[in-house]
Amino acid sequence: MNTLARLARAEWGLLYVTVREALAGQRWRAMPVTLGAVFLTALLQFVQNQPWGFQFVQDIGSVRAEEPRWLALLRTPLSLFVPALDLPVWGALLQLLIVFGIAEICLGWWRMLVIAYAATLAGTLYARVAISLSPGNPLGLPVTDAQVVDTGPSAAVVGLAVFVAWRYRAYWTGWGVAAAMVIEVALKGNLAGKEHIAALAAVFVLYGISILRHRHGHRHRHRHRHRHRRPGRDRTGSGFPPIQS
Repeated sequence: MNTLARLARAEWGLLYVTVREALAGQRWRAMPVTLGAVFLTALLQFVQNQPWGFQFVQDIGSVRAEEPRWLALLRTPLSLFVPALDLPVWGALLQLLIVFGIAEICLGWWRMLVIAYAATLAGTLYARVAISLSPGNPLGLPVTDAQVVDTGPSAAVVGLAVFVAWRYRAYWTGWGVAAAMVIEVALKGNLAGKEHIAALAAVFVLYGISILRHRHGHRHRHRHRHRHRRPGRDRTGSGFPPIQS
C-alpha cells in the first residue's frame, strides 16, 4: 500500500495539492468559467430537447464538414458546449466540471479556453481534410461523415487533460490518455476518434511552445538575477508548474 501511495503521490501529488489549495481557499470561485460552461451546456441541452429549440441550437452551434468553412468557424466556439445528440448529457457535464475545472485552476481561465478551442478547432478542420482524402487513406474518412453533426466538449477535454497532466508532471496519466485515444481509433476509426488524435496533435504543438517560452523566460530571468545579484545572496530557480492566474 505504501508503494502505491508513493507512486500516486509522485504522479498526482503536485496536481492534487494545487487543486486542493485553490478549492480550500476560494471554493467554487476558483473556477468561474468552468461553472459558466457547465451551466451553458445544460441550458443548450434543455433548449435543443424542446420542439421549438432544436433547430435554433443547430443553427448556432452545430458543425458539419459539408457546410461552408466560414460557417463552421463561426459556430465552432459554441459547438463546444452543445452536447452530442448520441451521448448522455451528464457525461459532458461531468467532463466539463472535472477536466475544465482542474485546467482552470492550474492554467488560468484564458489559457484553458485557448487550449480547449485549439483542440476543438483542430478536430473540426481535420474532419474537412480527412473527408477530402481517398477512402483508402489511413487518415481519410468516408464521405458520409460530412453530414455528421460534430459537437460536444470531448476533443477539448482530451486536449486539456493531456496538457495539464504533462504540465504538472503526471506524465504517465498524460500518455495514458493519449494511448487510449489511439486505441479508440484502432478499434473504431470513426470521426470522433480521429478528431481526438487531431486535438492531441494541436495540444502537442501548444505544449512544445509552452516549454520553449518557459525556458526562454527562465534564461532571461537567470541572466537578469546574475547581473544584479548581491554578494552573499543565494540564487533561486523557478519551478515549471506554477502557472495559475
